[in-house]
Amino acid sequence: MEGTKRHHVVVLVRAGLIPMELGIVHRLFTTATDHDGRPLYTVRTCATVPGVVATDTDIGIHVPHGPEILRDADTVVVPAAVEDYRPQQRGRLDPEVRRALALVPAGARLASICTGAFVLAAAGRLDGRRATTHWKSCAELAELYPDTEVDPDVLYTDDGGVLTSAGVAAGVDLCLHMIRADHGAEVANAVARDTVVPPHREGGQAQYIERPVPPQCGPSPTAAARAYALEHLGEPLTLDDLARRAGVSVRTLSRRFRQETGATPMRWLAERRLDHARRLLERTDHPVDRVAADAGYGTGTAMRLHFREALGVSPRAYRNTFRVRTGPPP
Repeated sequence: MEGTKRHHVVVLVRAGLIPMELGIVHRLFTTATDHDGRPLYTVRTCATVPGVVATDTDIGIHVPHGPEILRDADTVVVPAAVEDYRPQQRGRLDPEVRRALALVPAGARLASICTGAFVLAAAGRLDGRRATTHWKSCAELAELYPDTEVDPDVLYTDDGGVLTSAGVAAGVDLCLHMIRADHGAEVANAVARDTVVPPHREGGQAQYIERPVPPQCGPSPTAAARAYALEHLGEPLTLDDLARRAGVSVRTLSRRFRQETGATPMRWLAERRLDHARRLLERTDHPVDRVAADAGYGTGTAMRLHFREALGVSPRAYRNTFRVRTGPPP
């Protein structure tokens, strides 16, 4: 990292912002360091007009920078603001905010937290892309912007360098995802530990939507199935295997998985296998075929296909980028 330019994150705030969302970005990115303790990111905050910006609380936040600093951004994050929760405001974009977003460099990553997705959508940045927002607002986002594929079940999306996240706390998941994508799981996990949050939350926001759930007696059937799967990732696992381990029917297991994790059993299993393969590539020198076998892909060829589809890179390229080096540099 000697002499390497830090990744520059800029947070674009608006009146009525939610302080927690601003704090999430600053806390997580500024906590990320390399093995020598050097910061990997700089984070600055801007508004369309510098000065005190009102929040949705009884405090204001002094923002010293105007939109001009967006020109140097590598990542721009747009948190939610009170106006995003007002139906009459959705679908509209303040001209000053539009002009500010026009300053963002073409190659910069653009992200939103919670209903900040309405800003990106109104600016045309979500056209033809997959996106999410708070589950209460997903239907309206889809109705107002039919060119956007709205996914109400996930905690965040990442589509071609444009990212969105669900409700406020999902900003944590989003920032950890970006750190993980930039510097690997080891750095992201260290940030998560330091912040006392899970490095990866299972499932999506479907698990937080209010819906009637039948009373449950005893431990969750999916907990037993998930624990078994995690201990046997290298083995071929089917829905029948997991249902049998949980002592329920396939139909019941699938329904409860969606209720408790926001994902189907097979989707959840695919995510866990990918996580395990990434950890092995980062932390071991095992050949790709062995990593594939340990993670349950069977062959290196199959794992390469999954990596290409999920991450856009080969296992070898991923390892070259994110391999954790221990000890002093050469």
